[in-house]
Amino acid sequence: MNERTVSVIISGQVQGVGFRWWTVNKAKALGINGWVRNRKDGSVEALFSGSTHSVDNMINECYSGPFLAIVDKVEIDEAERSMIKGFSQALTI
Repeated sequence: MNERTVSVIISGQVQGVGFRWWTVNKAKALGINGWVRNRKDGSVEALFSGSTHSVDNMINECYSGPFLAIVDKVEIDEAERSMIKGFSQALTI
């Protein structure tokens, strides 16, 4: 199985709309490891690590996000493989 780890920054109306909660639930359902957090600039940042198929699906989901979100931009950077197990919310930076 091919593995992929990416760092993602989602911009737009993505805070105060349940984006982190939604991300945690989607990531867990897809078997993805990592974390999600708000950033002080109003964006949401996440680290997704798992099978290439699952990570690609999660990235695609981020373009729409939860019902109230308005996603303007999704920036994706390949990252080093994460040793994190499970998926959680991290502290705002």
